[in-house]
Amino acid sequence: MASIQKRKNSYAVIYWFKDKNGITKQKWETCATFKAAKKRKAEVENQLETDQFIEPSNQTLESFLDTFIEVYGPENWSPSTYSKNVSAIKNYIVPYIGKVKLQDVNVLMIQKYYSKLSQDKANDSRYESSTISSGTVLRVHKLLKTAFKCAKLWDLINKDPYEKVPTPKHEYKKRDIWNSDTILQALRVCDDPKLTIAIHLSFACSLRIGEILGLQWKNVHIEDEDIENDNARLDVVWQLEELSRDAIKQSKVGEIFLEFPSYTSEPTKTVKVLKSPKTKSSIRTVWIPNTLAMILQKWKQEQQNYKEFFEGEYHDYDLVVCFENGRPCSNNAIRASLNRLIKENDLPFVTFHSFRHASTTYKLKLNHGDIKATQGDTGHAQADMITDLYAHILDEDRKMNAQRFDESFYTQTGEQVDVKSSKVNIDELINAFKSDPALLQQVLSALK
Repeated sequence: MASIQKRKNSYAVIYWFKDKNGITKQKWETCATFKAAKKRKAEVENQLETDQFIEPSNQTLESFLDTFIEVYGPENWSPSTYSKNVSAIKNYIVPYIGKVKLQDVNVLMIQKYYSKLSQDKANDSRYESSTISSGTVLRVHKLLKTAFKCAKLWDLINKDPYEKVPTPKHEYKKRDIWNSDTILQALRVCDDPKLTIAIHLSFACSLRIGEILGLQWKNVHIEDEDIENDNARLDVVWQLEELSRDAIKQSKVGEIFLEFPSYTSEPTKTVKVLKSPKTKSSIRTVWIPNTLAMILQKWKQEQQNYKEFFEGEYHDYDLVVCFENGRPCSNNAIRASLNRLIKENDLPFVTFHSFRHASTTYKLKLNHGDIKATQGDTGHAQADMITDLYAHILDEDRKMNAQRFDESFYTQTGEQVDVKSSKVNIDELINAFKSDPALLQQVLSALK
């Protein structure tokens, strides 16, 4: 049993408990009011009786998150996720609530923290004037929810506040995408062969940028016989990523097939690698349109010409998309080339990832909404990701829907307007005025 004792302007809840080593200890907990002391007394007695008592601790949230990273991270996070989560903890959690005791964190505190977080300036030099995005707040929420689940599992807290914390609202922004005509126009004017091939592979084969840059010729089947049998295809086995060297050492998730050497004299914190794809479903075979297969045949021959030109200085990693001397190409190089293409040809701005969105939309149109077939090409883990994220209905299609409705329904009502017949033929009108000047005068008089 616990007791309450008044101490000047506060009240102490006094009780006995056994620590992890079975040693009996006495604990005094100070409360500001008698009401708070009574509530804490009841909590302690209930926890002791039901064997749910957790020894009070002064461990801060920051200290606990260090343990969480050390214990949970390596077994559950890929190197890229490891880097992102460590960065989120460092920039968006510790500066705000890192000094709070782990056992003192509650629902109200978390919601106030989210409110403060969403109003603060983003910790990103690219967006100097913007506030922290709702996407970042959602990422922090998911991270802390997992962390507190572990804290309860490890008997560090008695109650998990995240069992009651509502998920922060986040509206996924619709990505701008090019329609097929704009993509064709871009391909015609593109003078960077790397970018041309990358756009083809993203749009026709629904590949991610990392999958494109990690694609090797040994996994591309474009022999003449393959094309004749409509069996040209590629196997997505690896993806190229630039990862933190420290994250690679810490993470035990995913397989790294190859680390590319650094081409600078100075030591670098990151390294380009070929690694296993994002999810198991990302490992897939994608069939290639025959036209693209023949484009790839020509591109492979051009690469052979580069090999002969560079001779011993060519770095042969068997990559489909790489620099002229064979060195692996970075995401940034492709993005920079795309931005240049957009600017020089006055094209609507899109990100490279939008070609994958456009690919999904285009394939859903071609196969009349066959989600599973499209999912097989995109490598999404769940089919609903396609319907939720890629339900793009282009304006031209919405206009077509209206026209089809007009043709299929209003033709039966007898009220359909013949727009074409109601248009005035200017040339015929001018000729009529020339042949009949009196008609022109009548029209001018009517307009006065």
